[in-house]
Amino acid sequence: MSLQRNLHTLSLSVATAAVLVVSGLFGSVGAQAATPPPGSMAALGDSITQALDSCGYKDCPANSWSTGTSTSVVSHASRLRSAGATTLVVSNDAVSGSTSASLLAQAQKAVAQKAQYVTIEIGANDACTPTVAAMTPVATYEANVRAAVALIATSLPSTRVFVASVPNLKTLWAVNKGKLGARLVWASARICQSMLARPTSTSATDTARRDAVQQRVTEFNAALVRVCASFAGCSTDRGALAGYAFTSADISTLDYFHPSVKGQARIAALTWPVSPYAVAP
Repeated sequence: MSLQRNLHTLSLSVATAAVLVVSGLFGSVGAQAATPPPGSMAALGDSITQALDSCGYKDCPANSWSTGTSTSVVSHASRLRSAGATTLVVSNDAVSGSTSASLLAQAQKAVAQKAQYVTIEIGANDACTPTVAAMTPVATYEANVRAAVALIATSLPSTRVFVASVPNLKTLWAVNKGKLGARLVWASARICQSMLARPTSTSATDTARRDAVQQRVTEFNAALVRVCASFAGCSTDRGALAGYAFTSADISTLDYFHPSVKGQARIAALTWPVSPYAVAP
């Protein structure tokens, strides 16, 4: 009887230990999966994040894919509020026309605001220049983005940074190059001439020029991945925006270049699933 009692006690101890180990493991996984929503967020970038030309010839931040309030867009901020961040404080620090050189100043604002979640979308203006030669060098672009992310990471170590890729500029050209209205606006407003100059030309020179611009965008996106990989709290959209083929409906008919309300909604829908808070707590 004594031997049986000892064996029974040993069996209970082993079983209890096993339960504790398994519970600990599952408890750990659950804690990692349930990321609490942030109390504040800031958006950095350019006219895409300001939703320029989506409600007129002006910035339309209510339509922003990141921080907007429009129910037609369902921005990251809107999704966070639906996930429980009902008192979310939002700042759109993006500035239309900005290149990566302006990103550090925007990051300084986000730090001052103590943003717990920061989105970044920058690079189109580094490639959209009067000439191919005027495009921002990849090394300069990477250094600019790295400086901004590093500032946030060191100043606000618990802040999550989400970096959206630069959209495919050649696709934007291809969608509207056949429209007279687009060609007139592109020429008169001098929009992204590195890509959009002589939009219907099929000459070898113009074809090579467009390819060079898109190649620079591809290199920018590779740089974003490298930068983000250096910081624990940083994640990218895994090329979701870069890989999307915009349709005519996704693009504003005011300049045939910036995202329309539908385009902003598409950006939000593409990027949210790979954002840090995509799984509601």
